[in-house]
Amino acid sequence: TPPIWLMRQAGRYLPEYRAVRATTRSFLDFCYTPDKAVEVTLQPIRRFGLDAAIIFSDILVVPDALGQKVWFEEGEGPKLEALTDPSQFGQLSRARLPDRLAPVYDAIRLARSALPADTALLGFAGAPFTLACYMIEGGGSRDFAKVKGWAYAHPESFALLIDLLVEAVVDHLTYQIEAGADAVQLFDSWAGVLPEEQLFSWSLDPLVRIAHAVRSRHPRTPIIAFPRAVGPAALMYRRPDAFAALSLDTGIGAHWAAKELQPHICVQGNLDPLMLVAGGVAMEREATRILDKLAHGSFVFNLGHGVVPQTPPDNVAHLVDIVRNWKPSVS
Repeated sequence: TPPIWLMRQAGRYLPEYRAVRATTRSFLDFCYTPDKAVEVTLQPIRRFGLDAAIIFSDILVVPDALGQKVWFEEGEGPKLEALTDPSQFGQLSRARLPDRLAPVYDAIRLARSALPADTALLGFAGAPFTLACYMIEGGGSRDFAKVKGWAYAHPESFALLIDLLVEAVVDHLTYQIEAGADAVQLFDSWAGVLPEEQLFSWSLDPLVRIAHAVRSRHPRTPIIAFPRAVGPAALMYRRPDAFAALSLDTGIGAHWAAKELQPHICVQGNLDPLMLVAGGVAMEREATRILDKLAHGSFVFNLGHGVVPQTPPDNVAHLVDIVRNWKPSVS
């Protein structure tokens, strides 16, 4: 049967996570406290026996480490002191990254030593375009008007920001691998807001540059790309020269992925997180359908996005059982 892990598997749906979170003043403090980050990284492994852990952190630790002010408002999500002019780029520096993010790398070392040898540990980072979205918008956005307006009207200065983020993400992933991460995932959560030409320039090309740089240092470490909501443009990302696997969001059909993507690259995904909330027969039917389509090839079972807070933990346990007990049909 295929391996299974879940994006955002360490999170608010687990009561044991909420108990640890309640002991920490802010979300960033939580990410930067190694013993607590390790504890919540291990919780879903203890409870569900998943095949991989993903280190508890956040993609916005990179802008924070570069020197941009980042904080989290309870119930509102991340907030950043937005970039409004290229002159502010001079205030951002990769030199701060190793010291500021040392707690993340310490957590990876501790988690790797605490995990069973046959359980993989994943590190991760946000992709440059997604990080740029948060850095320019100052948080989440409905229309991404600020970042797209900047990228369209001033592509030269936007390219400078993307270049800086490519270098910072390469550093961040390299430090995670050197600390003990067995594989890494790149989250391009907002790639789907870009039209095709800009998707290539601002999402795919930076991801490939990062992957090639990391692979030149650590050629045996798998890199998973997750360009969310790009639809059929996922064809552009089937790049085995760069990525070991391509993570699929819920909008990509398993039948199409089996035909168009899986012959070229391992795929990961893509159960709807809300199907995991619903559970029961509906979840069992959908998970089995995905397995029947994709588990005959190179495949990692996952969700199409992260576990949501209202997910019943018993449904996660049921999903793991479904995957573990799946058997290929005999034709």
